[in-house]
Amino acid sequence: MHTFTLPDIGEGLVEAEIVSWLVAEGDPVGLDEPLVEVETDKTVVVMPSPVAGIVVRHGAEAGETIAVGAVLAVIDDESSENDEAGSAAVVGTDDLPVFIEEDPPLVGSFGKGSTILGPRPQGSGQSGNPVLALPLVRKLARDQGVDLAALTGTGPNGRITRADIMGAVEQKADMAVPGSATRQSSPVVAAGTDSEVVPMTKLRRTIADRMSQSWAEIPRVTTFDDVDATRLLQARKALSLRHGQNITLEALVVKAVVPVLGEFPEFNATVNGNEIILHHRHHIAVAVDTPNGLMIPVVHNAGELTVLEIAAEITRLSGGASDRSLVADDMSGGTFTVSNIGAVGGGHGTPIVPLGTTAILSVGRARDSAAVRGGAVVVAPMMPLSLSYDHRVIDGALGRKFMARLMENLAEPALFLV
Repeated sequence: MHTFTLPDIGEGLVEAEIVSWLVAEGDPVGLDEPLVEVETDKTVVVMPSPVAGIVVRHGAEAGETIAVGAVLAVIDDESSENDEAGSAAVVGTDDLPVFIEEDPPLVGSFGKGSTILGPRPQGSGQSGNPVLALPLVRKLARDQGVDLAALTGTGPNGRITRADIMGAVEQKADMAVPGSATRQSSPVVAAGTDSEVVPMTKLRRTIADRMSQSWAEIPRVTTFDDVDATRLLQARKALSLRHGQNITLEALVVKAVVPVLGEFPEFNATVNGNEIILHHRHHIAVAVDTPNGLMIPVVHNAGELTVLEIAAEITRLSGGASDRSLVADDMSGGTFTVSNIGAVGGGHGTPIVPLGTTAILSVGRARDSAAVRGGAVVVAPMMPLSLSYDHRVIDGALGRKFMARLMENLAEPALFLV
């Protein structure tokens, strides 16, 4: 038996959520064939099987969360002990031990003379059998007020799953509303109220945790301004026409901000205790609005790329963020962040500084407004800028100097395109 544990597939990964199993219990799997989809804090990853054999046990159900180092799957690789016995018999899932309550999984092999123990009693359900459920499922039942003993589990060996719990909750909610039909939608209506209880996805929980931590740790200051984007928009159009590809506004903003970060390195830094780490490379994170929530992939070494290369990379990262196909490296290592809220019609805002960085720039939608040129009032596309920064590292005067130099670049693209 080969015990496959959840590896650390990203920077500081602690746990992952099972999205779906691609090979069912009892089915064969080949070496390096897709076995399971797991969702980390940053992305969805398809994990291949480390050996060829029969999947005899899943370590968790879809929707459940397991820690790094916990058993992900047990695979019978039909190795030496089966060969010695002269057969390739596979241990059936009904014969495997069931781990319940807080007991840790037993890691090992079923060798000659081994005794397979059944589950110990944990109370009886409707059929008089023990109530089998993982700790996460038991916690969900307590939170939702569901009596485990009243349920019939649909999992292996009659184990109660998360789906069984949520089904009971929905049934209870429907019974509380006279004349209501069975509902097909996933949100759960709280009994006796007009409210909905919608469980957070893994990504949404991660966003919530990171935003709360940033808000608690980083004393943020935001400075605002507007820049005449006439020349910037003209340059974008001319480049797109000349090269036959869409040059995103973010690509030009990233290219404009890199030399300013070189001049003011405090904005491309990390606070580490009583030290400030000034990064010499510019890994620019770009906020992407996706159907699953906000994601911030990273354009690595942006200072070494041309505008065309930056535009192509942003297009790749945006598509990968939307379909959750990015790898961990694509989502890691950002030293400064650009957020184009103008893409969804936004103007000024107060962006939260991402953890591990000291600043974030938000760019709003350019709108025709009154502007002064050469002493005359004209109509020009004015683009809102909002710069949030860590006040532990950056003082207000430095923040204004950074903004002034950035506005010079955005107003005249020739200053950063040379």
